[in-house]
Amino acid sequence: MDLKSNEPFWLVKNGILHSYPSLKETIECEVLVIGGGITGSLIAHQMVKDGYETVLIDRREIGNGSTSATTSMLQYEIDVPLYELIDQIGEEGAVKAYKACSKSIDDLDKITQELNSEAGFERKESLYYASKKKDVSWLKKEFEARKNAGFNIKWIEKEEILERYEFENTFGGILSSQGANVDAFHLAHELLAFNSKKGLRVYDKTEMDSVEVKKGFNLVTTKTGQKIKAQKIIYAIGYESAHLIKEKFVDLKSTFAMVSEIDEKGSEKLNNTLFWNTSDPYLYMRTTSDGRVLIGGGDENFRDPEKRDAMIDKKEKEILRDLKDLLPNYHFYTDFTWAGTFGETKDGLPYIGEHKDFPNSYFVLGFGGNGITFSVTGMEMASAFMKNNNHPLTEYFKFGR
Repeated sequence: MDLKSNEPFWLVKNGILHSYPSLKETIECEVLVIGGGITGSLIAHQMVKDGYETVLIDRREIGNGSTSATTSMLQYEIDVPLYELIDQIGEEGAVKAYKACSKSIDDLDKITQELNSEAGFERKESLYYASKKKDVSWLKKEFEARKNAGFNIKWIEKEEILERYEFENTFGGILSSQGANVDAFHLAHELLAFNSKKGLRVYDKTEMDSVEVKKGFNLVTTKTGQKIKAQKIIYAIGYESAHLIKEKFVDLKSTFAMVSEIDEKGSEKLNNTLFWNTSDPYLYMRTTSDGRVLIGGGDENFRDPEKRDAMIDKKEKEILRDLKDLLPNYHFYTDFTWAGTFGETKDGLPYIGEHKDFPNSYFVLGFGGNGITFSVTGMEMASAFMKNNNHPLTEYFKFGR
């Protein structure tokens, strides 16, 4: 599956950080992680930490799928508002899911410190603002739901938004203290390099062709005919899982993003905050550690790569029009523009756990705007699964829910 257009910013910015061989022999392991993006790298990190003999494979170069195209906004907010999620799955599950995403930001902070990471993890506030006057009533309902759940938030009126960020044409919003961003491509490479020194074996350009289920293990055959005997498989293949699993459980869509030239002075008021609005599709924005503005949106309800990539110029103009409406005095000089695939689930939640058609296996599939924070939660859940322990989110993230 083609998950991104050519030249996403993070791939160009970072270049080749580490290189890994393809698999050329038959091997055995306790855990096989399939997928070498940020999710697979995090899962492999946890498996090595737990003491399992772990192998990771990816059919591309490491990080060259969706991870190279992500905007890496780390938020506890799920694409489905908390008050709506409470209506869908109940207050207990909804609050647990939101709090798990919040905890994931703290956990990722600890991981980057452990790695002495240079992936640019930065703590930030998050502003969810009303782009239309009619959105204020339900956004205030969302504010109350989050406040009742104990989140550190405050409501700010449009006048304060104008003063703080110079945003025009807003109608108030929720300012959250918990948020962050990171270069996920760089972090994925750091995680694998760190764990390779601890025994993790990594093979890129190594594609799974088939899986035979045996008693107590799975036997994976690659496209080149090599064999991997694994006691457990953890699939961290993101949106490509839609082609592996028979039933429909995720809607694949296209999103568009761009990053400006370096402009530290012009982006100064935006530096400490992540931004997204109540439009559908929503506009989202943040700055990068080197003084660029990253902005995206314009989502479309299809994933056809040719059709998607043909729309990049049109979408760039649309997004820049929205930005000009928000920040009329800011001049955005485009440096890179790209498109990618993302997925939406019915409740905005990931799919993490077992699937009846895949014995001796687990899936860690983070979707929507919270892919990375869901993946950090997936580390904790996969660790519990491997030890045959229950996890409080299993029922809410399972297949067939």
